[in-house]
Amino acid sequence: MVRPVKNIVIVGGGTAGWLTAGVIAAKHRARQSTGFTVTLVESPTTPIIGVGEGTWPTLRTTLAKIGVSETDFFRECDAAFKQGAKFARWTTGEPDDAYYHPLVLPQSFGQINLAPHWLAGDASGSFCDAVCPQGRLCDEGLGPKTITAPPYQGAANYAYHLDAGKFAPFLQRHCCDKLGVRHVLADVRGVALAENGDIRAVVTEQAGEIEGDLFVDCTGFRSLLLGETLGVKFRDCGDILFCDTALAVQIPYERPDSPIATHTISTAQSAGWIWDIGLPSRRGTGHVYSSRHISDDEAERELRAYLGPAGKDLTVRKIAIRSGHRETFWKRNCVAVGLAAGFLEPLEASAIVLIELSAKLIAEQMPTCREVMDIVASRFNATTHYRWGRIIDFLKLHYVLSQRTDTAFWRDNRDPATIPERLSDLLLLWRHQPPWLHEEFDRADEVFPSASYQYVLYGMGFRTEVEAAALADEAALAQRALRENALQSERLLSSLPKHRDLIRKIVEHGLQPV
Repeated sequence: MVRPVKNIVIVGGGTAGWLTAGVIAAKHRARQSTGFTVTLVESPTTPIIGVGEGTWPTLRTTLAKIGVSETDFFRECDAAFKQGAKFARWTTGEPDDAYYHPLVLPQSFGQINLAPHWLAGDASGSFCDAVCPQGRLCDEGLGPKTITAPPYQGAANYAYHLDAGKFAPFLQRHCCDKLGVRHVLADVRGVALAENGDIRAVVTEQAGEIEGDLFVDCTGFRSLLLGETLGVKFRDCGDILFCDTALAVQIPYERPDSPIATHTISTAQSAGWIWDIGLPSRRGTGHVYSSRHISDDEAERELRAYLGPAGKDLTVRKIAIRSGHRETFWKRNCVAVGLAAGFLEPLEASAIVLIELSAKLIAEQMPTCREVMDIVASRFNATTHYRWGRIIDFLKLHYVLSQRTDTAFWRDNRDPATIPERLSDLLLLWRHQPPWLHEEFDRADEVFPSASYQYVLYGMGFRTEVEAAALADEAALAQRALRENALQSERLLSSLPKHRDLIRKIVEHGLQPV
């Protein structure tokens, strides 16, 4: 007897639970008339972690697909634009040490790799400024679009900064009001298994048993379903990524009209780094560090020194970080999303994008019946394992390339024993040929494109040996691309509004629907 998969039960709310609910419900909305349901069970007493404020450009597509108004999103989530990340003091630790990882591809990226041409030239100025306009837009505090641009479209690629504490309730209202998601406020007190080992139901205090065909574990670090109930172990990667603690604090602006940074700022410290994210009403900041290399008190002193007098009396919240992920992500009829699947330090804002990618994969490959679920799970696990591995590689890259020797933290990060083998091989390869559209980036489920590696490598002073004579055939095309980038940069610098002014106009007047 074929057992159809029609009742999806998501356990846990927050960004992970509500994004997943929205993506699945929107994708399968037409099936609701035939009995397909999405139920989200959420504790009325458990608070969300609520510090994930950085996103990727993918969120624009996700919000558009589930029917969210970009204007409403800005009005209700204290949102701002994000055009990339600025890394300060990561390479040498000196005051003038900084580079950008922007969100746009280098000029003419599909036609030519500008990296070797930049390297073969005088390489004056930054690689980012030579090949794209976005670093300069960030320097000038400009938004990525004008108020007349349609929703989710811009002159430059962009993501968002947002208030995670407001984002989850915003998604909840949209999912329940517009997408038919059933919301159950109840504390889960147990999990009932079927004879075959599947999860049959979650047992709640207020709503009794809630049965389902597929369960999505969004219960945070606890991983109640996949970890505790089905026994999937956690794979720690603290031997690669050392940061295991964060101190978070919210700081008000000096003035209501203070500029809002249009990028995440990541400033390296003695044993970690400080994030700084600008929202319209405040800045979200925090210190991510390795407790093996610095005490909590010392880490807090570094954070307060960064904040200056304005942060003197602010309350700091301590959050434990366990870098790593579950050994498998989908077992039997349970799949984990968000912190229940794992967590890595928020250096490149990978937490929310992993939620999006997982939710999209579940929705697109939703098994029609239990008989095919294990096949779908196997494919999901292969893709998701690959994605986690590549994110770990990319985060470690920032530490490996550092030239800092002032503390044990930076020296230990370059110990070959702490560097994944794949990353070591790629670094050797890139000494002789720059990353581009080669075999190392040939998978459709690649998380970071080769352009991202270029921005970090050449932003941090990495050198690839290039033979100028071998570039002669492309020299004219390269020069045209570099000139076009310079012209485009000037056009955008003269036409785009200041970031705060743009957000104010969106909130007051709204973006015009297409």
